[in-house]
Amino acid sequence: MPLLHAKDLWFSYGETPAIDGLTLTLEPGQFVSLIGPNGSGKSTLLRILLGRLHCRGLIQWEGREIRAWPRRELARLIAYLPQSPASETDQTVGDALRLGRAPYWGLFGLESAADEKVVRSVAELLELSSLLDRRLDELSGGQRQRVFVGRCLAQQPKVLLLDEPNTYLDLKHQFELYAMLRRLAREQAIAILAASHDVNLAGAFADEMVVLAKGKIAAIGPPIEVLRADLLEDVYGLPMESIPRTGGPPLVAPKSF
Repeated sequence: MPLLHAKDLWFSYGETPAIDGLTLTLEPGQFVSLIGPNGSGKSTLLRILLGRLHCRGLIQWEGREIRAWPRRELARLIAYLPQSPASETDQTVGDALRLGRAPYWGLFGLESAADEKVVRSVAELLELSSLLDRRLDELSGGQRQRVFVGRCLAQQPKVLLLDEPNTYLDLKHQFELYAMLRRLAREQAIAILAASHDVNLAGAFADEMVVLAKGKIAAIGPPIEVLRADLLEDVYGLPMESIPRTGGPPLVAPKSF
């Protein structure tokens, strides 16, 4: 049974559909990259799958319809990183990471030794251990983004829904983040659905890519099949070229004028 089974999803903010007849599955340990131009429905889809937007169609997590999931249980299953994560600027890195443990807190919101162990482990994984006492407003944009990713990982979810997780990260940390996410998918069977504007970074690490255009799936499949110049030209409305690469999918880029 897939972790996610979503069928015939339809959602509109007005007269024009934002998501139109979309069907998608997500398996444990699968890393899926979601690409497409602005307005194609990437962020909307993630919020629908999380239950924050109500749509027509069927959404099942672990075989149970999303409306049947209590919010606390769903928060243990799915962690979500929006494009603009909410935070208190005077909050410390440690406090921000501890918020990821909220679905596991007891009646009075008391943390356990297990909660603190998870926070320390996540901080070490993301090279945040030396920053645990620093305030968020004292960090660079890239450091804050790693904290927000860490807050998701502290939930110990089975699913990560990530909306532009590489925002504010420099090239080195983008690569390291995606490598870490793929490793987590492999080693801990975490399913990852990550929206990205960087088609080449997404393709380098994903098992499967989903291309959205005007709320519909324009293509779905392994990166080597999806990263085609003709396909992406139609989706992005820009002349593209494909550059063969040894040991991986091709690189795609706009044609030089």
